[in-house]
Formats: sequence, C-alpha cells, structure tokens
Amino acid sequence: MTRRDTRLRLSHGLALLAGGCVLSFALHADASALDSVADEVARQDFSPVLRNFVLLSLLSLVPVMLIAMTSFTRIVIVLSLLRHALGLPQTPPNSVIITLSLCLTWFTMAPVAGKIDQDALTPYLSQQITAGEAIERGKDPMRQFMISQTRESDLKVVLEMAKAPMPATARDVAFTHLVPAFLLSELKTAFQIGFVIFLPFLLIDLVVSAILMALGMIMLPPTTISLPLKILLFILIDGWVLTAKALLGSFWN
Repeated sequence: MTRRDTRLRLSHGLALLAGGCVLSFALHADASALDSVADEVARQDFSPVLRNFVLLSLLSLVPVMLIAMTSFTRIVIVLSLLRHALGLPQTPPNSVIITLSLCLTWFTMAPVAGKIDQDALTPYLSQQITAGEAIERGKDPMRQFMISQTRESDLKVVLEMAKAPMPATARDVAFTHLVPAFLLSELKTAFQIGFVIFLPFLLIDLVVSAILMALGMIMLPPTTISLPLKILLFILIDGWVLTAKALLGSFWN
C-alpha cells in the first residue's frame, strides 16, 4: 500500500466516523435520514475530487470528537492539574502536555479504533457495506466505550434535563444524551484524580511553611524551598511514569 493510499484510507475512515457520530449528535437525524445522507456522499458516480472534498471537509469535526468522545479530556485535565500541583503553571508547556495527552489517548482508544476498523472501515472500503451501515457499525464500539466510562447518575441527570425517558438498554442511549453525560463523568473523574495528586504536594508546602514560621523566617517565601523539594520528590518517584500508568489504568480497570 502506497503512502497516498494510506492517507486516503485514514481520511475516509475518520471522515466516515466523524460524519456519522457528530452529525447525528448535532442534527438529531434519524437512522433513515442518516443512511440516505451517507449513501449520497459515498455514491460512486460523484467525481473523485468532489467526493474527497466532502470527506476531507468532515475531518474538521475530528477535534470535536476527540474532546467529546474519547479519553483525551480526562488525560489533559489531570496532566494540567499535575503541572499546577508542582507549582510550575507553564512547565511543561501546553504543546508538550497536549502531545503527551494525544499519545496516551491513542493507547486507551486503540482497542476501540481496531474494532471500528474491523467492523466498519475495512468492509466499507472493500465495498461490502454501504456508508450508512458502516456508520452504524462504527458507532457501536464508541457507544460501548463511552457507556463504560459514564456514571449512571450523570446519565440520569442529562436525561432529566432533556426530559427523556430512561432507555431500556445501553444500545438505546442516544448520542445526544450520552455525549454530555460522558463529558460530565470525565470532568468529575479528572478532578478526583487531580485532588489525589495535589495532596502530597500540599503537604510539602504546609511542612515547609511551618518550619519557616518556627525558625522566624517569615520574609522568605515558602515556595522558594518547597518548589525544589517537590520537583526532587517527583523525580525520585518517577512521577510522570506513575501518572501515565494511573491514567491508563483508570480506563482499563
């Protein structure tokens, strides 16, 4: 497979999934309407230039999916809170935090991506199924992942706000309700992990402040002493590796 074929395969797959999930969330389209739109986009009598333009345009929805439907939100929030707990609000820079978050997101979402490729993308590119069928198949692994990370209480709150009945099965949960419930659960979990991370560094700050007060060195800022101690402690325990393992374990356990 050439590099150009690989790029086209990835762009078609991402656009297919983005178009199905996000359009169904934003437009409240029913299954028959979504199938007709997807089939129309994927018709073979369109010119290749127009078809690729439509599919590549749908790639603009990928950042929305990354934030709203994957593990990226929890990971980037925890890493940002860790940076603040260390007392280094600008180090590592945002570009490093986001890049590390993307790498960890790929590790957590790899099984889901593999399932989508096996059940939806490969049959669609082989012209075994239509675009509408590929979208429906691709939504199921995403729905299962999001439901597994969503608290039932958060889903109930969203359903109450939407004045919708509780679905009988997980498969009946609409993406318009599942996505906000998933985001609420991810925010709560991220801040819980961040609170646990803050505790040992807060303890160091309190001990240093108490010692300086006892020595009568009230003019010396406690951060001057506590910051190097926190960095040293973080290095000794291999903090970045422990944090990455803990984040991955929070999704796999």
